[in-house]
Amino acid sequence: MRITVLGAGAWGTALALAFAPRHAIALWTLEADHAAAMLADGENKRFLPGHALPADIAIAADIPDALRGADFAVIATPVAGLRPTLQALGRHAPGLPFVWVCKGLEADSGLLPHQVVDATLHAARCGVLTGPSFAEEVANGQPTAITLASRDAAFARAWAEQLHGPRLRIYANDDLVGAEVGGAVKNVLAIATGICDGLGLGLNARAALLTRGLAEITRFGMALGAKRETFMGLAGLGDLILTCTGDLSRNRRVGLALAAGKPLDTITRELGHVAEGVPTTREVARRAAALGIDMPITAAVSDVLEGRIAPAEVVDRLMNRDTKAE
Repeated sequence: MRITVLGAGAWGTALALAFAPRHAIALWTLEADHAAAMLADGENKRFLPGHALPADIAIAADIPDALRGADFAVIATPVAGLRPTLQALGRHAPGLPFVWVCKGLEADSGLLPHQVVDATLHAARCGVLTGPSFAEEVANGQPTAITLASRDAAFARAWAEQLHGPRLRIYANDDLVGAEVGGAVKNVLAIATGICDGLGLGLNARAALLTRGLAEITRFGMALGAKRETFMGLAGLGDLILTCTGDLSRNRRVGLALAAGKPLDTITRELGHVAEGVPTTREVARRAAALGIDMPITAAVSDVLEGRIAPAEVVDRLMNRDTKAE
């Protein structure tokens, strides 16, 4: 089978490497100079250095070339690039089955990725690939388990089986909304956990933050139509634990830097990769407020990112809220 990966960031490249032993792979990047560099270097030095790209992976900066002969597509752009990539997919390969791997809400619209898909393509054969997964570890061939969720349960089962590998275990799920919410809001909690760890608040505080954060994710997801049990699985609790505690987490690193007093624009510039939690926090906070959903941790992180409150002040704000039953 021929799979086209649209997006040559760290995660798109890692998935191309994971799928390459069993499938023919095309890897597309938006920038011609990035494609040329990967071809010359034999690796993606910009986003995933140290991992050789097999010679039979076709690298392209032209979407029609990348999609020619494809049986399946993986959209591996950030959320900000999802809509234009979907539009290109619709022009050049209408009807092609695909998944997306971005995690977040679209800036300004506040839409989840599947809602962007619905507004752009009205596609039926599609879903999200999500769960606890650092690109570096997948590229290293370390054991990883993730979820492929779709409103079409048969699609989820069929493509989970096709993409499944000896070191990349994929579970099928039919709760598309829950899988997306888990993947999006855990990035907000990762920023919060980074602030917590950066301020040296201790393991008790981190445990409380993760637990109450999961409650926020669940409330938000269920208000949007998700199933509660999804948040106890890989796309929920699994992704939350990894992103909030792993040193490879970009969003946790944002929180650590905020706690150290760095300005947000400096942090995002030095990171060198997209930290989806930064734009997603604002959209989740707005959408939760509009729906009347209580998300105090998310609201506090939003205020920190917007410069309305200092990271150290968040602790008193959260700890001195009115008592309530769990």
